[in-house]
Amino acid sequence: MAAVATLSFSALGQSSDRKVSVPSTRLSASNLDAFRFRTNFSCNSFGVRASNSGSRMVIRCMSPVSDVPTVSQTKLNFLKAYKRPIPSVYNTVLQELIVQQHLMRYKRTYRYDAVFALGFVTVYDQLMEGYPSDEDRDAIFQAYVNALNEDPVQYRKDAQKLEEWALAGSKGSFSYSRFFAVGLFRILELANATEPTILEKLCAALNIDKRSVDRDLDVYRNLLSKLVQAKELLKEYVNREKKKREERAESQKANEAIAKCLGEYQYAGQ
Repeated sequence: MAAVATLSFSALGQSSDRKVSVPSTRLSASNLDAFRFRTNFSCNSFGVRASNSGSRMVIRCMSPVSDVPTVSQTKLNFLKAYKRPIPSVYNTVLQELIVQQHLMRYKRTYRYDAVFALGFVTVYDQLMEGYPSDEDRDAIFQAYVNALNEDPVQYRKDAQKLEEWALAGSKGSFSYSRFFAVGLFRILELANATEPTILEKLCAALNIDKRSVDRDLDVYRNLLSKLVQAKELLKEYVNREKKKREERAESQKANEAIAKCLGEYQYAGQ
């Protein structure tokens, strides 16, 4: 959406940094409506028109604002950056997660910080635990964060620093977000602070609603629980299919052995 500002010629002439040259003020109203000229500051174009009184002309300055990418564009960026197939048990969760983070990333109130980074890195590493390839897991992480127009190296760096900070017993304060809650929980976990009252006191010290923290942590735990169940179902399916293949192979070998014996018996009878 473009922001529109209205300026008078007198005000324009007083501005030292807006150098606009107007060939002539003796322009007919019909010509003024279509008049456009280039400037040397951050406006793409000017539209000049005359008012009904004929005694004043105004300039409309159109200043375009960069468009926010859609969820589909973010997901497409991820798929372009990482083109290899991802097992459905992981891909389903990743697609859901990137939609949620896209909505957070492009909120007007969004602000990146180290706790947010630690929260996301913790969620990602636990969700992708057991992925067949460590190299692919890291490549997916980079493609995911780059798709959101952020720096994956910065995420890892800040998360590591904050883990070290927590282990060293330092103190700090940050603004709240969903991944902040997970990051906060991770800090307490690293510091072996498992008593529920510690989290309550920390929330009070940071002026954070503990109910919001508990709610977001429940979402995180439920997500992990669903993933664990999905992995178990996948494991059972793989084992079941493997057993079926082995049974089919054994049955085929038995049939071949029987056929061979029958063939030898018929040959001997001749």
